[in-house]
Amino acid sequence: MKKILLSALLFTGCATADQVKELNEKVEAMEKKVAELEKAPKAATAKADGADTAAESAAQGLLKEMQEAMGKNDIAAAKAKYAEIEKKYSSTRTFRRASKMGKELEVFGKKAPASLTVDEWYIGDASAVNLSEGVSLLVFWEVWCPHCKREVPNIQKTYNTYKSKGLQLVGLTKLTRGKSKDDAMGFLQEKNVTYPIAKEDGSLSTHFNVSGIPAAAVVKDGTIVWRGHPARLTDDMLNGWLN
Repeated sequence: MKKILLSALLFTGCATADQVKELNEKVEAMEKKVAELEKAPKAATAKADGADTAAESAAQGLLKEMQEAMGKNDIAAAKAKYAEIEKKYSSTRTFRRASKMGKELEVFGKKAPASLTVDEWYIGDASAVNLSEGVSLLVFWEVWCPHCKREVPNIQKTYNTYKSKGLQLVGLTKLTRGKSKDDAMGFLQEKNVTYPIAKEDGSLSTHFNVSGIPAAAVVKDGTIVWRGHPARLTDDMLNGWLN
């Protein structure tokens, strides 16, 4: 810009030395201002990125503590950590991850339905589970879900180990994504599943805040005492409820 303006003045022959000096100073001031303006968005972006990184890191730390508390079945501590993430870091990606576990925590202490209302029993019958008495494990699954398929043998082992100790267990499916009863029964027979299985209409999934599968819930004497991924259940947790 400076070269163009100076060349124009010199070409016309109308510029004095003082005018050239003054123009030089004005052009330099303009260039300095433009440079500062160009730097400002970059600095603001860098500052924002730094703040975002710090927020994500803090939220991740709280999420880890929340998960550890849930692993120990310390629900009060887990709820407190989730509340802190929600209050301070609701705009982070970590909060979106934590919100799923927050949904699980919402049903802790909630009353279970008086009875299991199902469309049809595939294995067992209504006498298999009494939610108002004892300890019941409910597992939500679908035949198209690869993660569910991997969990089925583990759930069968859990049933084999704890049914003599009083554990009631039922698998619940809605037969989504075009799957049929034949699809479900073929898979169950292939995996030698013997615990009760029933088809539900979705009302039980709603009551237990199930948004992803596989999912599990534990009910003790009519109250929901646990919700989460079935792989997070431990022998210590089950023995604690049963003894």
